[in-house]
Amino acid sequence: MPTDVLCDVDAQILERLQSNARLSNAALAKAVGLSPSACLRRVRALQRQGYVRRYVAMLDPQRLGLGANVFVQVSLLRKDEATLQGFEQAVVKCPEVVECYLMTGDSDYLLRVVVPDVAAFERFLMSQLTRIAGIGSIRSSFSLKQVKYTTALPLDGLVGG
Repeated sequence: MPTDVLCDVDAQILERLQSNARLSNAALAKAVGLSPSACLRRVRALQRQGYVRRYVAMLDPQRLGLGANVFVQVSLLRKDEATLQGFEQAVVKCPEVVECYLMTGDSDYLLRVVVPDVAAFERFLMSQLTRIAGIGSIRSSFSLKQVKYTTALPLDGLVGG
């Protein structure tokens, strides 16, 4: 797990790209106090080094009619490699599952499922999730309100000079 220390300028570049990836190179350069060519070199270096995975558009789930966030805890019958891989391969194919984490604690996986409503979640549960081999139990919790959501990572502790 790399714990690279970023220089202040690189951290500023990443902070600004996290909040607006469509920022022009000229505007980004001005904001961080570099020439456009120097800024572009740094951005390309950060991309090459793997700090920037990709650029995406953040869509509004409410506007798209996807108003239900469901957190699903899944426990498997067995914890062997084949069962874990089989579950993960099946979940990756489910577009309703927008996040999936292998967990410690009471359940083996935590999923975030985005669907239009309760009926759509029931259809997903019955036609897809429960058909995955090796599942021992499923517990679901519907989100009532999103209090905080961000894709921006905290960079403060990674700045070294």
